[in-house]
Amino acid sequence: MGHLLGNAVRIGAASDVLAAGEGLETMLSLRQALPTLPMAAALSANHLAALILPTTLRRLYVARDDDAAGHRATAELIDRATTLGIETLPLDALMGDFNDDLGQLGLPALVDGLRAQLAPGDFAMLCSSAGDGESRNAPALRRWAMPDHEEPATVREAPTAF
Repeated sequence: MGHLLGNAVRIGAASDVLAAGEGLETMLSLRQALPTLPMAAALSANHLAALILPTTLRRLYVARDDDAAGHRATAELIDRATTLGIETLPLDALMGDFNDDLGQLGLPALVDGLRAQLAPGDFAMLCSSAGDGESRNAPALRRWAMPDHEEPATVREAPTAF
């Protein structure tokens, strides 16, 4: 696989805002909830801690796995990013990681769990799909907000975990 330290699997092109996390499944699950947020899957906790950050970055979201290695890697990356003048915000899953949230709780719960963790204004920007003015997750959010007996037939089920 070559020299991985400092590198990651990139999902989207980062400019000023980026989300980074350990696993590819975690980051692809997070991408379901925040489809326009550029992401980097570092592939391990050690690689997350050593991630080379874009020079244009002003805000970094770090998807924190709920284990000792995930907490350590998140803390190290946040310390480095903060030293570089980058605003950092950890993102915590409701369960062990965002893939668990998506697979076991569904997309609406994943979206709801992220809403309060994002910087002001980012939620609406990062959840909207290009050009249509409505959140890509609007059907899932409507489904989540409605009692079971009122669920419209046109609403699709949440995607499965990766």
